[in-house]
Amino acid sequence: MSYKQIKWMILLIPTLTVGLWEYIRHQFLMPYLSMDAGNWLTPVIVYLVSVTLLSRLFRMLEGARAALEQERASKTALEARDQLARELHDGISQSLFLLSVKTDKAGRSLAGTSHEQDIREIQKTVHEVNTYVRQSIAQLRYVPSPAADPEAMALQAQVESIVSDTVPDAHMDWNLTEVVFSAKEQVELLACIREALLNVRKHAQATKVEVQAEGNASHWSIHIRDNGIGIQGDPLLLKDRYGLRITKERAEQMGWEFQLDSTAGKTQITIGKELS
Repeated sequence: MSYKQIKWMILLIPTLTVGLWEYIRHQFLMPYLSMDAGNWLTPVIVYLVSVTLLSRLFRMLEGARAALEQERASKTALEARDQLARELHDGISQSLFLLSVKTDKAGRSLAGTSHEQDIREIQKTVHEVNTYVRQSIAQLRYVPSPAADPEAMALQAQVESIVSDTVPDAHMDWNLTEVVFSAKEQVELLACIREALLNVRKHAQATKVEVQAEGNASHWSIHIRDNGIGIQGDPLLLKDRYGLRITKERAEQMGWEFQLDSTAGKTQITIGKELS
């Protein structure tokens, strides 16, 4: 039943109830029911109808109104996200592209000089920053599904898309269909998974990559494993590996746990809730 239909029902039911009662009372009950008794019964009948039918309609009206307000708020938030994505694309992303063109030109002109290595470091930094900006644009433009079960399916589809774009040969085992994530949680979780897979592609030199998700609403975990060369030292302290630090901060801000275990031949990043 639509919002407009509920309002009309609330307006018409008391009127029709009183009209029907008065008709029955005067046509059929006058020999058996006094005028005073009929006058007393009228408000009682209206009260009973209000308690039974109208109270239910009011709850339906409140639910429909809350759904409309939530939809309006979600639409406003998505419009703001889309606007921010356009500003990032038209401003920072294009500026980084222009900067990359200039650094390429400078690299060719300084080839064979003492500044060649410095230019290569600048090119690498510009390329990485441009990659993160494009990831942010993609995450801002991601539109989560509003329903509960479709949310889980949409999240799985998004993860599959990320895996296909970053490490196409990775094996995926997704068993989180019973866990419902909010829109913000989905965006942050996708960002963490994307960064972990990009880290594998850029640094791990792995031949086998796995993405495994399991658990339920009370405790769940997502593992990204590879059989690469591993990470020397503490990656969260390395100057050129700020992506993992950002991932750890994202997880902690959402109240999740972040674990990183790395040895030669096996590296695992785990993000979850109430990890054992």
